[in-house]
Amino acid sequence: MPYSDPAKADLHRYLQEARDALLWKLEGLSEYDVRRPLTPTGTNLLGLVKHAAGVELGYLGDTFGRPSGEPLPWLAEGAEVNADMWADADETRAGIVGLYRRAWAHADATVEALPLDTTGTVPWWPADRAGLTLHHAVVRVIADTSRHAGHADILRERLDGATGERPGATSLPSDDPAWWAAYRDRLERAAREAAGNGTTDGPGTRAAP
Repeated sequence: MPYSDPAKADLHRYLQEARDALLWKLEGLSEYDVRRPLTPTGTNLLGLVKHAAGVELGYLGDTFGRPSGEPLPWLAEGAEVNADMWADADETRAGIVGLYRRAWAHADATVEALPLDTTGTVPWWPADRAGLTLHHAVVRVIADTSRHAGHADILRERLDGATGERPGATSLPSDDPAWWAAYRDRLERAAREAAGNGTTDGPGTRAAP
């Protein structure tokens, strides 16, 4: 969405880049791979998208008296803990991605409609510190989305080696697997050498006083 306010345009640019990166990490993967837990705490790609949709609808919708009307049962009182971080078997990938795109549109409309110094109230924050400006809320959503896009980047690399922020933009110095194997070995040797010299708190070492 184009904004006449340069500050809004800057904020939207970085938010949209993070949104696009997060969704791109799902492309080309099986239903199993987008859903399966890839860390001990269960982090998974489709769950990150589901969570991000709720964040946008909350901070850039409900907080400013602009409810979207989207049903989010996983955020309702009494819902299972962490239910926004993974997808049930009957929650489709298309449904969650569609929800996220609708959340973008609703959030962008909020930013378009209101001045950045508009004050809202976050319903789930303690009442004595629940107020924040629209500018603060947008920055918070950018930070949250970028953080999860970074999570998704690492998860996708673990799955099939794919990296980058968007197609054709990996920002990596090489696409040669042999180069990366040698690079990783070099880092491993440096880490072991540093640990052996007692310069870090590596396993079996003590930090210098």
